[in-house]
Order: sequence, then structure tokens, then C-alpha cells
Amino acid sequence: MPSTPPLRIGYVPEHFSTPLHFASAHFSLPCTLIPFPSGTGHMITSLQSNEIDIGIGLTEGWVAGLGKAQAENKDAGYKMVGTYVETPLCWAISTGASREDVTGVEGLKGAKMGVSRIGSGSYVMGFVLADTHNWLSPPSTSSTSASAPFDIVPLQTFARLREAVNDRTADFFMWEHFTSKRYYDNGEIKRIGEIFTPWPSWHIVARPEVIGDERMEEMLEKLNLGIEYFEKYQEEAVEYISTKLDYSAEDAKEWLKTVKFAEDVRGVRESVVLETVAVLKKAGVLGQDGRVGGMVGIRRKE
Repeated sequence: MPSTPPLRIGYVPEHFSTPLHFASAHFSLPCTLIPFPSGTGHMITSLQSNEIDIGIGLTEGWVAGLGKAQAENKDAGYKMVGTYVETPLCWAISTGASREDVTGVEGLKGAKMGVSRIGSGSYVMGFVLADTHNWLSPPSTSSTSASAPFDIVPLQTFARLREAVNDRTADFFMWEHFTSKRYYDNGEIKRIGEIFTPWPSWHIVARPEVIGDERMEEMLEKLNLGIEYFEKYQEEAVEYISTKLDYSAEDAKEWLKTVKFAEDVRGVRESVVLETVAVLKKAGVLGQDGRVGGMVGIRRKE
């Protein structure tokens, strides 16, 4: 009989991926790791086209994608199966270093917002930001989402987002704070604000056909070991982040003070999904008819 192929895991090659790297390097994680520098939105399309089996990405991106598919009576191509990071994410709001016309968050209504992709975390959080400033127009019906308060400019990668705010293709973008910080320090971009997610920041999703598969269960167990190793050997984590990823050792150490990974990644708390759906409805990302049913593939006890 032919051997069963390894599962394909999509991940964002940033500091949050360090426990996944340790699971692979130290515990023989039996999976093929596929980097997605453009983020969660790209992973959603790759799950739907069967290019990956599992994705580790941003909560808001996964939930928004599931909600949009429900609204269109389509199969999203994935379900939520695990909790990766328990702490919120700090989204830094950035513009070009010499942009004297962009000085603060208050003036961003109607501006050009750079995003990696439509449906990505950088896109979804723009609506959450707009909601906090009462910039959203109400949806026309209960099943539609609010109209965008910005001119949306999809740019795929973090590098292109940084270029865009300097060449005025975009006025601002949102990206994780510590990933952005190196470029504040070198003067490429400037920080004009921040917003935190009101939910645990990273979750794991899987295509329905691999949920319950022995390979997925082994993957979750090995990822737990990677997290345990990460917590125990933080100097090695700093070494990896500062030499293999785009961060200084100082920033890696500061980030370690802010992050808490799940002790057991298996399963998703339905209350987290409910709370995320509620915020995304209020922010106009999802229509008011959006529901949680069918989003979670493996439930965790509350």
C-alpha cells in the first residue's frame, strides 16, 4: 500500500512560528511546513484549493472567512480545530516615514488602507478600527456587511505595504507591532497608533477531511511539545528569532514578555468564536445574519 503523505501546514514565518519550528526541529513533527508571508488570507485560498491541509493563522481572518462563506451558502474549506496563542495581538498602525500628511489615527477616515489581501487580518482589523471611531456606514440589509470606510489597496506582502506608504500608493497599513518595530527603528516607516484584538490572537484550522485523522492528532501533540520546549528554552527562542527571522534580540526578548501560547492546542472554545463573531458583526465585517454553527471542528471545554 502507498504510504500516507504528510500533512501540509501553512504558517506565517514570523516570531509566533517559533514553537512550530521547535516541534519540527526537536520532535520530528511529521508534516511539511509551507510559509505564507502574506498571511491568513492567502492560507484561506490555499485551504480551499487543497494546497494545504492545516493553517496556523489569525483568529479574525479565520472567523471572517467562515462567516463570509456561510453568508454565501458556500463551503469555507476549513474548520477551527485548535488554539495556538491565548494572548491578544497588538496591531500597529503605520505610515511612511516622511508622510507629513498622515499624523494620527483620527485623520484616517476615507484614506487608502493597505492590506495584504481581502479577508486577511490586516483587512478585518481595519473595520474593527473604523468601528471604534464610529466611521462605519450601516449595512443596507441584515445579511450584508458595512461599506468600507477606507479605499482598500491589496498589496500581498509586508515589504510591499512598507513601500506603498512611502510612495503614496497607500496612506497607512496595520501589521503586528514587533514585526513592524525594526522598520520604525531604521526609519523606513513611522508608527501613528495601535489597536489590540479583543480575542486570543492565533488559532489552528484544518480541512474537514483531515479532522480526526491520526496524522492531525499527532501534529497537535507534537506542537504541544514544541510550545513546552519554547517555554523552557527561551534563550534558544531568542537566538532563533534574532538570527533566522527579521527581529533584533532585544525585540524578541520584549515580545516574549507579552505572549502566552496555549498549554494544549487541541480544540477551540466556542465562546471565543461567539465573541469574535459579535465584534465582527458590530464592525460590519460580517452581516447580522452570521452564525457560529459549523465553524468549529473540535470543541474545547470552557
